[in-house]
Amino acid sequence: MEKGNGTEKKTGSATSAIGGLKPRTAAMDGKKVGSGSNSDASGERDSNANAGSGNSSTVGRSDSTANAGSGKTGASGDGGEELNINVSEELKKLKTALSNSDDILTKEFELCGKKVAIVHMDNMINKELLERNIIMPLMSAELKPPYKQTIANTVYFAEEITGAKDAEAAARKVAAGDTVFLIDGADEYYIFSLRQIEKRAVTEPPTSSVLKGPRDGFIEDIKTNISLIRRRLRHPHLVVENIQTGRYSNTAVSIVYLGGVADPNVVEKVRERINNIDTDGILDSSYIVQYLEERKYSLFGGAGSSEKPDIVAAKILEGRVAVVADGSPMVVTVPFVLLEDFQDSNDYYAKDISSSVFRVLRLLSAIMTVMLPGLYVAFTTYMYHLLPIKFLITLINSVNGIPFTPPVEMLLVLLLFEILNQASLRMPRFLGISLSIVGAIVLGETAVKAGLISSPAVLISALSGIGLFCVPSQVNSFTVLRILYVFVASILGLFGVILCSMALLTYLINFTSYGAPYLAPYAPVIMPDLKDGFLKANQQLQNTRPYSFPNRNRHRQSTIGTE
Repeated sequence: MEKGNGTEKKTGSATSAIGGLKPRTAAMDGKKVGSGSNSDASGERDSNANAGSGNSSTVGRSDSTANAGSGKTGASGDGGEELNINVSEELKKLKTALSNSDDILTKEFELCGKKVAIVHMDNMINKELLERNIIMPLMSAELKPPYKQTIANTVYFAEEITGAKDAEAAARKVAAGDTVFLIDGADEYYIFSLRQIEKRAVTEPPTSSVLKGPRDGFIEDIKTNISLIRRRLRHPHLVVENIQTGRYSNTAVSIVYLGGVADPNVVEKVRERINNIDTDGILDSSYIVQYLEERKYSLFGGAGSSEKPDIVAAKILEGRVAVVADGSPMVVTVPFVLLEDFQDSNDYYAKDISSSVFRVLRLLSAIMTVMLPGLYVAFTTYMYHLLPIKFLITLINSVNGIPFTPPVEMLLVLLLFEILNQASLRMPRFLGISLSIVGAIVLGETAVKAGLISSPAVLISALSGIGLFCVPSQVNSFTVLRILYVFVASILGLFGVILCSMALLTYLINFTSYGAPYLAPYAPVIMPDLKDGFLKANQQLQNTRPYSFPNRNRHRQSTIGTE
């Protein structure tokens, strides 16, 4: 637990970033960005922090845009007039800034002859802690200037007490779940973070079940997710930079990387792109992916994602940068190469030979998924004379009397498969058995017996569909590709399949993600990284970090004891 407390303080002067930042100016941004990091981690960390401050003007512009969007023009407070708070007037300003919402709770009382008030959102704070650790100690204290120091010496509060200089900034804090404390005659609003937001327990993620290895997964709370990463990387060079984005959502986003290992240019590019996000709301990390990807309209993704802390920690150790968004259980990582989708956490907890076999099977299943329907159409339409005679006779007997041509028949079967797939994703779990019966018996067997579709077409579609889910991260891309192959094969036959494959490979070879070739380490060939390719070498032989993407400090482990 002592480690957890240390983490809490390290990741954030994080209280302000996780909950809601007051409007940032160019002068402030150099302090805010990267506030969760260890300032003495390394010389490079300092340079990264300085590089991050270069984006302060962008952040200031984004926050000013947020103010404009809400119809408020309040100053940032640092350079404005000195406040002399009148509790009654400031309460009116706060309620106005919060649109007089019915879930704003206020408590007014007197302390040492001064009128004070507490403002917070209902059901977003721990009221027991507020009463026991804040109000009761203050009732027995002598309240005198400097108020901030007096409060800090009186209340039982682990985190730093922050301040706000105007009603607009304080309203943002209240909307984010913090508590505002007002004192007559004070020069600022005092902010406590007593949040108690409902969240689910840390459990095994439904998208990444394992036979061996850790079974915990990320949840929708950013603080919990960062603590899960820190639990695995207990080093002062693990840097957490807190940023806030979204005009109305004010979503907390954290950039996590290892100082001295991650490439500063990649970190700076990620930081700049997140700071430049200017939209109403960021509701999930998938929203951020669209801003991080270098090819906006590509069929293939340019960023990785995972729901498991051990996978994200392993990628950070290799020099990647992780992006954690509040409200999302998926953590995004860049740079990204296609090989990552063929790797699985089980590969690193099993024997190397079995891991290599499974990776090769995933590659073959991906090829089968994309090309098999197109090859079926090409051979049955144009190249049937190349098929073995016994297979050809069986095929002719199966398709005899089918009213559709092979291309139309295959497209129809693929369309039915996608309809069933979409229905299964959106249907309640307890109705899944009914869907399976309808799909397998009614649409499958009955359609074949009725002579609408042939059994070989159903078999090819089923094989392609099974292979589709061997690489779940690429389901959408492979679905589009296999339909494209069917179209090309129906027009150009086998030559079209070959031509389409060459065009696809050429496109992927020229695809990069933050300086990482998409098909690395095979195109181009990077010999050291082949040890963790489709054929996996023993962990003791993987002495260097990947050369496939930019990072620093290539040395990963000693070679002692590898013989």
